[in-house]
Amino acid sequence: MKPGERKPVTPEAKTLLRIAARDRKTFDLLLGIPEAPLPSICFHAQQAVEKWLKAVLVSHGVVFRRTHDLEELASLLVAQGIPLPLPVEELRKLSPFAVTFRYDDEDIARISREEVTQIMEAVDHWVEERLA
Repeated sequence: MKPGERKPVTPEAKTLLRIAARDRKTFDLLLGIPEAPLPSICFHAQQAVEKWLKAVLVSHGVVFRRTHDLEELASLLVAQGIPLPLPVEELRKLSPFAVTFRYDDEDIARISREEVTQIMEAVDHWVEERLA
């Protein structure tokens, strides 16, 4: 893909983007509530980022297995020569919120509201640049 070139959005990618927008909206609403639990905010961030990555993969014709693993999705993007929105280490910070937090929040690495907001903004901007 040439710089500035955007991929057309496939029907499957449109569905993923619509679901990501729902999670983004929930993330934004929860972020505005000081008492909202950070793991719940991060869960919706992880879900939005996951769907955004998958939408870009689908639009590039990449087949992937059902997964919540952001690192695995990032590896598939890199293998296709698609630059990541952030280093894998940053994306990895959200991975535990896909599954672990729903059953045990003791093992989740701490992340701040500011960090999760920066990740969301970076990935949101990145997907807008890649999909028409």
